[in-house]
Amino acid sequence: MTNLIEIKGVTHAYRTKAGPLPVLDDLNISVPEGEFAAVVGPSGCGKSTLTRLVSGLMKPDRGEVWLHGERVTSPRKTVGMAFQNPVMLEWRTILQNVLLPLEIVDSGLNRMEREGRARHLLEMVGLKGFENKRPSELSGGMRQRASLCRAIVHRPDVLIMDEPFGALDNFTREDLWQTMRDLRKKEPFTCVLITHDLRESIFLGDQVIVLSGRPAHTQHVLDVDLPDDRTLDILYEPKAQEMLHLLRDQIRIAQGRDGEVH
Repeated sequence: MTNLIEIKGVTHAYRTKAGPLPVLDDLNISVPEGEFAAVVGPSGCGKSTLTRLVSGLMKPDRGEVWLHGERVTSPRKTVGMAFQNPVMLEWRTILQNVLLPLEIVDSGLNRMEREGRARHLLEMVGLKGFENKRPSELSGGMRQRASLCRAIVHRPDVLIMDEPFGALDNFTREDLWQTMRDLRKKEPFTCVLITHDLRESIFLGDQVIVLSGRPAHTQHVLDVDLPDDRTLDILYEPKAQEMLHLLRDQIRIAQGRDGEVH
């Protein structure tokens, strides 16, 4: 299987008044095309920095980031992004918000085709009938569904998600996990998910990458050996519980590495 994302020997530090603050140290990660990689690790270990490097919003001090065999040196329109805060434009309808990437990226679609694509995605995530509503008229979970549609409407090479469900209540979060799995069946894409929720990482991921404490390197990679057709009940089965225990142990090791309590 071809690797869509290759992070090779990436080292990065932030410049502060007190001097350099090392964040990543010789980080190496590979994500095959079509896979869902969940990234977990202690708070402050550089997970969000990783998303900026993959998207081209930042350049590493050392090392290289590659997408589809091309070195990433600048922001790429072929990367979709979803964050904890959906950041929707209140003066635009939900449909108009979802259409925004297609107004920026040359998709080769005419206006009718673009709108059809956006409406199709909104229907897939249960938002049919809400196309003409304003963001303030939707719940947090509904806005996040619309945000997911916006992130993949232009069919990006890779979707990067930085704690997209972290601000939602448990029921809404779990409902969106299932929505994500359903989307991937019908709209296959490669994904990198940053999360603090180990259950989320196992339910959504094909692999879970555990980062060490700061400065982070790849401490452990867990292949999620669970059926593709998952329901939430699978998280209570012995195999999933065993994986959760392994990940918790790895996180404890990572927390002890930098001597902090998280």
